[in-house]
Amino acid sequence: MPLPESISKCIGQTTSTVYEVEKGSIARFAEAVGDPNPLYWDEEYAAKSHYGSIIAPPGFFGWPVKLGVELPNDLIALVTSLAEAGYGRILDGGIEWEFFKPIMAGDKLTVKTTIRNIMERSGKTGKAVFLFRDITYFDQSGDIVATSRQTTIHPQNS
Repeated sequence: MPLPESISKCIGQTTSTVYEVEKGSIARFAEAVGDPNPLYWDEEYAAKSHYGSIIAPPGFFGWPVKLGVELPNDLIALVTSLAEAGYGRILDGGIEWEFFKPIMAGDKLTVKTTIRNIMERSGKTGKAVFLFRDITYFDQSGDIVATSRQTTIHPQNS
């Protein structure tokens, strides 16, 4: 049985969200993951570095300023459609990162997410939907600071 139109029509759709990178959040994230690098929290140390200010650890991009609400582009709407189709659980299927430029405290990032593909597969434990996303992070100058390719797995409800 093919995936419902509300799900399959999301392939190729792109959403855009703005994230703000605040120095206090950078420090709290670094502390939470156990990274003591002073570039993430010590303003004096970071100012003397070749970066000139506090930077974010790899994988920290700040917090969304406003979540997107356009349908069907909104990832929340897609996950809701998957749940309604019987695929309510979410598993991390992996993520690949590529970093191009340090993210600095005070940056405003535009995060563009594209649904690359959505596939339903059957296995020994039943059916699951695989959701493949490409995510690009741009700083306020329009430069790409990072990209990621993410997979989530949505097993069929038992």
